[in-house]
Amino acid sequence: MSFPPGRMPRARLLRLRAPCRLLMLACFCCLAGGLLLLFLRPQTTGHVTQHSRDPWLGTAVGLSLMQTVRHVMPRFQIRAPHHKQAVLAAAPREPCEPRFLSARELQPVLARPRLEFGAPGAHGHALRLGHLSSTEHSRMEQEFARHCFNAFASERISPHRDLGADTRPPECAEQRFQRCPALPSTSVIVVFHNEAWSTLLRTVYSVLHTAPALLLRELLLVDDASTHDELMDKLDEHFKPLEMVKVLRQKERKGLTSARLLGASVATGEVLTFLDAHCECFYGWLEPLLARIAENRTRVVSPEIVAIDPDTFEFSKPSGSAHEASRGIFDWALTFGWEPVPVRLRWHRRDQLDPIMSPTFAGGLFSISKSYFEHLGTYDEQMEIWGGENIEMSFRVWQCGGRLEIIPCSVVGHVFRTKSPHSFPAGPSVITRNLVRAAEVWMDEYKSIFYRRNREAARIASQKAFGDISERLKLRQQLSCKNFSWYLTHVYPEAYIPDLHPEIFGAVRNRGLDKCLDTGGEGGQAGKALILYPCHGLGGNQYFEYTVQGDMRHNVQWPLCVHAMLDAVCLEVCRHHSAGMLVPGEQRWTLRKNKLIYNPLTDLCLTARGESPSLVPCNPRDKHQQWIFA
Repeated sequence: MSFPPGRMPRARLLRLRAPCRLLMLACFCCLAGGLLLLFLRPQTTGHVTQHSRDPWLGTAVGLSLMQTVRHVMPRFQIRAPHHKQAVLAAAPREPCEPRFLSARELQPVLARPRLEFGAPGAHGHALRLGHLSSTEHSRMEQEFARHCFNAFASERISPHRDLGADTRPPECAEQRFQRCPALPSTSVIVVFHNEAWSTLLRTVYSVLHTAPALLLRELLLVDDASTHDELMDKLDEHFKPLEMVKVLRQKERKGLTSARLLGASVATGEVLTFLDAHCECFYGWLEPLLARIAENRTRVVSPEIVAIDPDTFEFSKPSGSAHEASRGIFDWALTFGWEPVPVRLRWHRRDQLDPIMSPTFAGGLFSISKSYFEHLGTYDEQMEIWGGENIEMSFRVWQCGGRLEIIPCSVVGHVFRTKSPHSFPAGPSVITRNLVRAAEVWMDEYKSIFYRRNREAARIASQKAFGDISERLKLRQQLSCKNFSWYLTHVYPEAYIPDLHPEIFGAVRNRGLDKCLDTGGEGGQAGKALILYPCHGLGGNQYFEYTVQGDMRHNVQWPLCVHAMLDAVCLEVCRHHSAGMLVPGEQRWTLRKNKLIYNPLTDLCLTARGESPSLVPCNPRDKHQQWIFA
């Protein structure tokens, strides 16, 4: 039967549409199911594919399909992204094994060759030279003058000598190091200038025979324009077979800081380890340094430095029992020194594994994170040749958020010389200039204490002859560094702080003899008699202060007072420590208008007659009793 268009009965129309709807629904379900299987297939395999690495679909088609499926099957869409993200988080990382590094993994770069029994200097023993011919004795003296240590003896000791048994405390010898997180790698940097061949080689090989190959990235020898022939091509050829040892050279002598910066610029290790060119490293010296930095990169760590005798090359081995540890300090002439660790810090140390907080460091032997070294501003590049860089860096590390530590389980021997064998191209005043730069940047108002004790420094400061420090002051501001008062209060509270504004100060010159009171040695010693010495105007051992309490102090490192005795005048520890205390009679002096220095207890005056200062009945007309603070 035919019907006009638009006139089909409603019941017939519904019967025809029903199968079509079922067919369309079935087709759509099949299409959706197929797309879901296609989309989910990469996750069901055992391999990580591109889809499983990416929690999001990377193409517009994929996003469109997801939108379509989401309206039909919403439950599948909820689970899929979370599953993919879990695979993403786990895939790139290797599991961290909570175990310790084994002795095999900490094997050194080079095995130490066996030496003949009783070889000279073996086990770190002293080399006692027997009878020498006149020619040998003359050569020994020449080498001593050239290097300021007995290079003649050093040449007879193998560069590979061992240091005997490990005599460190048991907790050091048995110390273990975590495998994960891993200890950082290090580049060892050794700067030298006309160093003795034998001590330089012994330094290098002592590193290679003790530093684990796992941790040592390279050893960089930086030559600060040496002139000795054996340190030229011969040195390059000697280390050519050792790819780990690289020789860098400065064409002109620029000094320690410049040479170290050259080494640091080339270094690829995560940590920079600086050593002097006449060292020997003890067993297990490197790992404790790196482990401490691994805990916190703002720690700047030094080994415990022991002495190598400059005449016999005997290595002072560490003691296996508890011993009095030392830390680095400074005096108000900005000279580095050592002192026993104070009681307040000893109480906090549980054993030999605990580090020692140190207000300053020697600066020759230390390790620092390379990134932190750069963050702190490396070195002051305008410091010249050598001297003062360790004091400057000590202040900077502490005041800018870091920490200086000595690690007792790390032991390195060092040849301590009584003087430097090297000349200073611009003269020794460069050291004072370097110290003035440090004082101007970091010491605030306390720099005046230094300038009163070093008149050359005061002259350099007043003439602004210390160079441009604007970049260093800018660095201090950028790092939000603390002031020097904070340093004295929190880092070195044991420091003796002289008056910022003493009543009278300077050299004490005698009008009759035209000589000055002198301590007879830098820093002075308690109980030592004063002497008379030609006035040099440099401060130092001729610097004295007259305080409002009425005592005369020589207080460069600690407070020492001029002390009256019957037969002489000496220095003793000052007995006036705080307000309200009376100055004892032996240390009380009156500066009279007629230039006499009068001691009320003895009713006597200071005189320059005789071999040394003494006390005699006062005579205003005697010029040997007339003194002027210059």
